[in-house]
Amino acid sequence: MTRVLTILSRGFLFHEPDGSLATEPRGRIEYAHRGLCAWCSVPDKEKATPKAAWQFKTDFRDLHGEFPLLVDEEGSGWFHRHVHGVIAFVKDNPGAVYSGTPQKCAKLERGFDDAWRDKVTQMQMPVFSPTTKGQWGLRFKDILANALEQGPLCCTDVELPDELIDRLRAATPKEVPLHMVVTVVAYYLANKPDDSEWVVLPVANFDAYFGTTSFGRKILKKIPPEIMERSDTGFGICRYRIANAFR
Repeated sequence: MTRVLTILSRGFLFHEPDGSLATEPRGRIEYAHRGLCAWCSVPDKEKATPKAAWQFKTDFRDLHGEFPLLVDEEGSGWFHRHVHGVIAFVKDNPGAVYSGTPQKCAKLERGFDDAWRDKVTQMQMPVFSPTTKGQWGLRFKDILANALEQGPLCCTDVELPDELIDRLRAATPKEVPLHMVVTVVAYYLANKPDDSEWVVLPVANFDAYFGTTSFGRKILKKIPPEIMERSDTGFGICRYRIANAFR
């Protein structure tokens, strides 16, 4: 979630609605903060007690006019609608998902709104608040700071030469999908820093990109050292380097 919100923040801070670069990103911090609130918005309960002035709200329907695609008139933000859309799909198509998914979605349907409401409240907490807990590492202000440091969104797509893909095909075991290996190599070439041979591989992101956790659980360890050397995976990331023969 930190990565998703940071990407959103980079868009709010550094890009105009038409995609052009913004001239004063630091002057857009409040705008970006409102955008995050809209995306994360969750409707209040029907019989919820009105919040006092000092309380953090989690229903940002008042931002619908400014961010009509991110939050609707009922206070349902993009992420809230997305989760409930997944739940609805599973309920309507139980045969199209894994056998245990309907049970998990039933639990999610019962508890998601309350849990997400608590999380959105935590994301607004000041870092030095007496009630702030150490595990509350996801905060809007930290995300905005990370986004300012990372800069504008950019496209770093790399197309590998056919000759290199042919050599990767010859070196890749049959049980390893070639497109995964090609993607890992392309990511390395696009992100390799000038002062190091190593690149951080966000394994959890790659799982999401490929649409399967089998990449991180099974496939990654089967890529031979002749192609790639990597460290052990921890907290969803590892570092790796591609052999000189495939750069």
